Amino acid sequence: MSLLIPPGYKSKLNELTTQKAIKKIKDDFQVNLAFELNLQRASAPLFVLAGTGLNDDLTGVERAVQFPIKAMDGQTAQVVHSLAKWKRVELAHLGIEVGAGIYTDMNAIRADEELDNIHSLYVDQWDWEKVITPEQRTLEYLCETVRRIYYAIRRTEHFICAEYPVLQPTLPEEITFVHAEEMEREFPDLTPHQREDVIAKRHGAVFIIGIGAKLPISQEPHDGRAPDYDDWSTPTTAGYHGLNGDIVVYNQLLERSYELSSMGIRVDKAALLLQLEERGALDRCNLCFHKALLEDQLPLSMGGGIGQSRLCMLFLQKAHIGEVQASLWPQAMIDECKKAGIFLL
Repeated sequence: MSLLIPPGYKSKLNELTTQKAIKKIKDDFQVNLAFELNLQRASAPLFVLAGTGLNDDLTGVERAVQFPIKAMDGQTAQVVHSLAKWKRVELAHLGIEVGAGIYTDMNAIRADEELDNIHSLYVDQWDWEKVITPEQRTLEYLCETVRRIYYAIRRTEHFICAEYPVLQPTLPEEITFVHAEEMEREFPDLTPHQREDVIAKRHGAVFIIGIGAKLPISQEPHDGRAPDYDDWSTPTTAGYHGLNGDIVVYNQLLERSYELSSMGIRVDKAALLLQLEERGALDRCNLCFHKALLEDQLPLSMGGGIGQSRLCMLFLQKAHIGEVQASLWPQAMIDECKKAGIFLL
């Protein structure tokens, strides 16, 4: 168990007001996001069938929560880790046109998560996906989309601070773009998370580009990424790779980097095969999702997820994510939080 208690912490909103504020944030942000990216809401599953390739493998080691379905001859369902691949299938199913897309409320269980101030067993996020053209599979289009999302985030931050003047905006006006390779070159002796802490503190808000490919010095990726949704291998500029990344801000209360979103341009056929080969996972080509992609049954797309509780925790200046979402926590963490005046839902 890892827990940080900020010195002198006291929640700026009581528990009832916090609940009201959470709803205001969620209602406002999804409108802003849908406007910026031309998205419409879609219903999403809590679980998918195992063996279809639809579930997100995350870094490849996390266990999915699963159960047999009595009414379907014992077929196994898995609670989703994310909807990264399901959304692309849904774009095809709905016949969404180029330039438009969908967003969903994604709820997941990550049983192997290390619990701390910002990590929970329960994950809630806005998952979004939109159809793009081959010409838009560029770093420039990725960064343009990141800016639009960041503007939506900042508008909601200013909205909620106007609703509750005890809160003050903390995000900078603009987001800074940095490649994972640049960070490793500047700070070769730091771990990836330590690099994020330094860069986030320096700029306030950054988009770290190229997460999943091996970095030149360490020959390790900046962070784990499955090989079959984000394109992290395509060369871009000056020897850099990747059409994906993370939106990371500096959490002033916790004095650390704080990821709000993981997103990217999705693999085309060439990138899928290259990344599967690099990870020794070409056998996935026989799964339903991968077959559909390789047979041109799915549109080119980009997408990502934006943490709902993460956003609420940041805007409401809470010390623990359990102050804005209901989950399970070790009793020792509950007790220590209570002593410090941190009341978990």
